[in-house]
Amino acid sequence: MSLKIKKYFKNCFLLLIPIFLWNIIFVDALPKSYSPEIFWKDIPKTLNYSENILRIIVLTIPAIMIFSLKTRVQKIGFVIYLIGIILYFLSWICMIAYPLSNWSQSMIGFVSPACTTIIWFVGIGLIGNKTFFRILNLSVIYILIALIFVGLHSLHAYIVYQRL
Repeated sequence: MSLKIKKYFKNCFLLLIPIFLWNIIFVDALPKSYSPEIFWKDIPKTLNYSENILRIIVLTIPAIMIFSLKTRVQKIGFVIYLIGIILYFLSWICMIAYPLSNWSQSMIGFVSPACTTIIWFVGIGLIGNKTFFRILNLSVIYILIALIFVGLHSLHAYIVYQRL
């Protein structure tokens, strides 16, 4: 593989792989209230479409962001990313291991798997502050889009929690 092609494999999409794997492996262990039949039931179409369009955007943009840990901002971003995935994984572990606990039964506990994603999204945005193409301020744009997505995703989780 030539060096020109190899550089495109050093992108921030790699940072999503542990999250995708975690979700694939453990999604069936979550409480039934997170199952698609319940979680997506009667969600307003506007919220449904907006959330899913933004999900696609925030999960694909990292593919054009260069993965590098050379600058101070990128290193801080990596620490934020690591903290974010640890908190995200812990939020799932609480829901899986202790579904009847006060935490898991609370609104904050139920919505935490949705809310904690913003931390690792911000980390990815800071790590990927350079792109393969000339797109000014993509890092800032990405973080703003991620904030909107997480807001909608958290609203979705809140709506589901209110119905339980």
